Amino acid sequence: MAKLGKRTRAAREAFAGKENLSVEEAVALVKANATTKFDETVEIALNLGVDTRHADQMVRGVVGLPNGTGKTMRVAVFARGPKADEAKEAGADVIGAEDLMESIQAGNLDFDRCIATPDMMPIVGRLGKILGPRNLMPNPKVGTVTMDVKAAVEAAKGGEVQFKAEKGGVVHAGVGKASFDEAKLVENVRAFVSAVAKAKPSGAKGAYMKKINLSSTMGPGITVDVDNAVAE
Repeated sequence: MAKLGKRTRAAREAFAGKENLSVEEAVALVKANATTKFDETVEIALNLGVDTRHADQMVRGVVGLPNGTGKTMRVAVFARGPKADEAKEAGADVIGAEDLMESIQAGNLDFDRCIATPDMMPIVGRLGKILGPRNLMPNPKVGTVTMDVKAAVEAAKGGEVQFKAEKGGVVHAGVGKASFDEAKLVENVRAFVSAVAKAKPSGAKGAYMKKINLSSTMGPGITVDVDNAVAE
């Protein structure tokens, strides 16, 4: 069995015997034990009582974290003419039409969010097998197929987070950096949980939020009391 490093042992000891903490307690614990040389991301995972094989139990949405994610988002936009100019002015990193499609087909996926104007969807549709599995496919339900390109780009750059239930009903996202103030991380966590709660699908049966786990990139996870997390 591999020998654990000093940092890992210390983190495990700090987390031992603790579970179902309040959001404030969990954030403080995770933040205190994010001691690597880089600024770790604080990550949240929610286990939901849904079966994503059924369309009426799919969970998907978007939330603007009040204090941002701390991550620099690279945004690609499919647009032409004035809308392409609008995207450029708003700070989009990659802009194009057929040329962007060909670039993506060639394996260039150096972006975190993909936005498209409605008239570009016949082109974007050809990229479904590439963008879909990476959760990059523009979708009107989360505001990434829109004529308001400026607002979409600014939202993506400003800390907007998309979420989608994966196989097994798990929703996972980064909600800030370990360097954030505790109060700001708490606010982000509660905003994210609230958004997922509001996205409860009509087909969900029984307990919707089963478990919430908070961790840092390189640290162990801690369970968060669900009732405390969803409390307004």
